[in-house]
Amino acid sequence: MAATIEARLEELGIELPDPSGPKVAKILPTMIVDRLLFVSGMTPQWNGELRFIGKVGREFTLEEGQEAARLCTLNVLTQARAALAGDLDRILRVVNVKGYVNATPDFTAIPDVVNGASELLIEIFGDAGMHTRTAMGNVVMPFDVALEVEAIFELR
Repeated sequence: MAATIEARLEELGIELPDPSGPKVAKILPTMIVDRLLFVSGMTPQWNGELRFIGKVGREFTLEEGQEAARLCTLNVLTQARAALAGDLDRILRVVNVKGYVNATPDFTAIPDVVNGASELLIEIFGDAGMHTRTAMGNVVMPFDVALEVEAIFELR
């Protein structure tokens, strides 16, 4: 069953952006340790163009925040694909996701926003997309983006 995940992406009409490196941080976008692939926090960007600048609860609605979470997650997946030499089928399961939401102090639906990331991973990977998760509201984010998502994957 070659390219199962790529076929699933195509079936869902999901295109992944081009991978891009960190804008200013002195970090690696990915690191493989034993059978775990760690993907650094990814912002809502499309091919290097930052989107969703501002706070959820002020500039963005819950639904727009979920869309930003999906876009962050697409960037997580494109970094994973690059780290795995194009073979997303090496991912056995999604282990952990962390979502950081740039939100107003009165916006408390942080887990609902990060569901945009979780639901996308489950949609793509099925049961193997079920994961542990942390969802946090933040006062400020790099470049004032609405979200950042990172993930850990178990590899075959």
